[in-house]
Amino acid sequence: MIQDSPAIPYSGDLLAGVDEAGRGPLAGDVVAAAVILDPSRPIEGLGDSKKLTESKRESLYLLIQKQALAVGVGSASVEEIDRLNILHASMLAMERAVDNLAIEPEYVVVDGNRLPKWQRAALAIVKGDSRVACISAASIIAKVHRDKQMLELDKQHPEYGFDKHKGYPTRAHQHALREHGITPYHRRSYAPVKRLLSQ
Repeated sequence: MIQDSPAIPYSGDLLAGVDEAGRGPLAGDVVAAAVILDPSRPIEGLGDSKKLTESKRESLYLLIQKQALAVGVGSASVEEIDRLNILHASMLAMERAVDNLAIEPEYVVVDGNRLPKWQRAALAIVKGDSRVACISAASIIAKVHRDKQMLELDKQHPEYGFDKHKGYPTRAHQHALREHGITPYHRRSYAPVKRLLSQ
């Protein structure tokens, strides 16, 4: 599933891949993950987490946790998203994810076209989650971790259907917002929520 792997100016074992999940939703944290894979224990089936089935993501999530050299997760809160904007909050979550690795990486590859403002040797790779195994692994960890958070939120607020849409702006979610109002977990800087606040 990993396609045309890009040239990365690092060939050692301590390569961390970083990706985030949750830039688009109207509710919940943005979550990032950093993963250093073990070259001696390759994981089959890695790819862009958005293109994997939920059950496939879940099984890969467990396998990555078990076989990777290190896994770090970081997040930025709804308050931070509203204060900083989603781009800067995503970068903050990525920094926290790398800081939470038990092993210090020698090089970092990040999904997308920009890097957090850090002093690390790093490279941003567009579509990295389908091109680089450790970024793919990070995308899976971030997505499953965030989905689990939204399932917990659903237990507190079942009327919003977080278990189904995970906070994304589906028709059902926007209907629930109009029906039940805004929770502390909704991003007030996002247009559909901001519109309701102004009414």
